[in-house]
Amino acid sequence: MEADKDNANPTIINPSDLPSRRRSAPTEKRPGVFDALAPAYPSLAEPLSSPEASSDSDVSDEEDREEIDEQEVYDLISTISDPEHPLSLGSLGVVKLDDIAIFPPTSPRSRISTVRVLITPTTTACSLTTVIGLGVKVRLVNALPPRFRIDVRIKEGTSKTADEVNKQLGDKERVAAAMENRSLVSVVNTMLATCE
Repeated sequence: MEADKDNANPTIINPSDLPSRRRSAPTEKRPGVFDALAPAYPSLAEPLSSPEASSDSDVSDEEDREEIDEQEVYDLISTISDPEHPLSLGSLGVVKLDDIAIFPPTSPRSRISTVRVLITPTTTACSLTTVIGLGVKVRLVNALPPRFRIDVRIKEGTSKTADEVNKQLGDKERVAAAMENRSLVSVVNTMLATCE
């Protein structure tokens, strides 16, 4: 047991108890909804691409638009590795299906929906809460279509530094600056390496 971990003995959820979409019969693999999307952060280790390159994808046909639900968002982030333990965020209960919500556009003229994910750190004094939130945010920005605004927050009452972390995760400039830090990018890449 390592003494330098914030929570050296976390509660681990049995994989069979994690929420999943169960299918009655196996289906043939069809192209995924995200296969044709260019990620907002093409590779965290490489320079960012220009915004002009992704502007062609803004024009989409409403009938071809596949809806995304909370389970699909959970499936995208539950397999992210915890930066401190060799376990997933889903198995540690850091991300939970009940703490994911998708909100429709706020006005009739807008096409932007919001995905809100509330994170529950394993301890109230977790020093890696910001890094975990950043990993979740990067995963969703890379995986979801640009019609979604990503809002990652720390669940109220679960962290002593929730207000500070929420301010950092909600500030686009702070997130962009964090993604220029090579050591932080390396940690995030390691966390996301377990995602399909």
